[in-house]
Amino acid sequence: MAETKSRLKNSLIDKVVMDGPLQLNETTENAWIDVIQKMDKVYADLVHYQVELEQKNAELEEAQQFIRSVLESMREVLIVCDNSGRILQVNQALEDLTGKLESELLHRPFNELFGLESQPLVEQFSEKLGNDAIVDCEVNLLTQEGSSMPLAMNCSSRYDVKGKLLGMVLIGRPVGELRRAYEALNKAHIDLKQTQEHLVHSEKMASLGRLVAGVAHELNNPISVVFGNMHALKRYGVGINDYITDVGKHLETDLHQELREKYRIDKIESDMGPLIAGTMEGAERISNIVLDLRRYSGIQKEQPEPFELKHVVMTATEWVIKASREKPEVHYDLPESCVVRGRQGQVHQILINLIQNAIDVMEGQKKKQITISCNRNDKDVWIRVHDNGPGIAEDEMNKLFDPFYTTKEVGKGTGLGLYISYGLARDMGGDLSAENSAEGGAAFTLTMPLRVAADG
Repeated sequence: MAETKSRLKNSLIDKVVMDGPLQLNETTENAWIDVIQKMDKVYADLVHYQVELEQKNAELEEAQQFIRSVLESMREVLIVCDNSGRILQVNQALEDLTGKLESELLHRPFNELFGLESQPLVEQFSEKLGNDAIVDCEVNLLTQEGSSMPLAMNCSSRYDVKGKLLGMVLIGRPVGELRRAYEALNKAHIDLKQTQEHLVHSEKMASLGRLVAGVAHELNNPISVVFGNMHALKRYGVGINDYITDVGKHLETDLHQELREKYRIDKIESDMGPLIAGTMEGAERISNIVLDLRRYSGIQKEQPEPFELKHVVMTATEWVIKASREKPEVHYDLPESCVVRGRQGQVHQILINLIQNAIDVMEGQKKKQITISCNRNDKDVWIRVHDNGPGIAEDEMNKLFDPFYTTKEVGKGTGLGLYISYGLARDMGGDLSAENSAEGGAAFTLTMPLRVAADG
């Protein structure tokens, strides 16, 4: 501006020199003063506008730098396109994923960034320009490794200050992050459901335990009466037989024989012993069942005591086999003696569940075979129940010991047998595991310490 003003003054001076001295009157002098004043005002305005322009330019550069820093820090992919789908701008996240610089992508069709399977969806972005935005549309972005990455893409139209459509803006978030967040939420939900199921199951089992304990107590009274009566009847039977024998000695032989045949004394004498013995055996078994019920109920927790493991295995197997319609072959590989100090009732219940499950899975097979073996070391003992059934499916292996999980038909299983058995094994300080045997079928192994602690 100073140069412009100087040029104007110089041009006036040159004109005076060339044309000769100006004849200045009062009017001419006033005119020249107005010109110079207006020139000063114009110059001042120009200087003011230049200062404002420089300030606006600095603010614009600062805003552009801020926007650029925000775009570069975005983890989401950003693509800005014109009306024809040509790329005008991208951010660092897209450059990192595609391995291409912004300069390489400018003015190229944006659909080249996506895989063939995503092209039908990508075409919708251009078709819906000026309409509603597209939200969370999953497309596959081609990466620099040659693979594809799923993106949850949002597309919205871009306008200028006058509302004129300029193109579109695409923002995509890698779906992997969303999936990880969803999986974490889903896992927390599953854990919560399992905890709720465990609480409900624990309450049900506690109620069932109280019920079983009450039933066992009520059964114990009549069984005690039966025991007492049968012992008395056994003594009376001996006395009656002796009385009949002594009376027969004082009767005539024919009369004695006639009376014995009439009242079927021979049959009574031959049946009385087995009947009393059978009733006693049945009463003893019922008494054992009542004792086991009281043990299983958990109301009166059984204290560890020494017992012969082989006897418990044989008894549990006998109980299940006798109650089964289809009798499998049972092979034993047991030591002659293995004394364990633990809770006999819990071991008995676990073995009953394992043997019953083995019989159930072999239903319908022509040949049914169960092998029960036992091994031990200085601290632990292992009992293995192996069947020749179809084995365990891989997707079922991790669910076997979950509560209420069963592969049996509706009405044939509650899904609690293995769950309870696993809990009892852990309660004793042991473990219960399952595997598919190389010989075919499934094998369940109960591990327990030789000496179970009293508070274990």
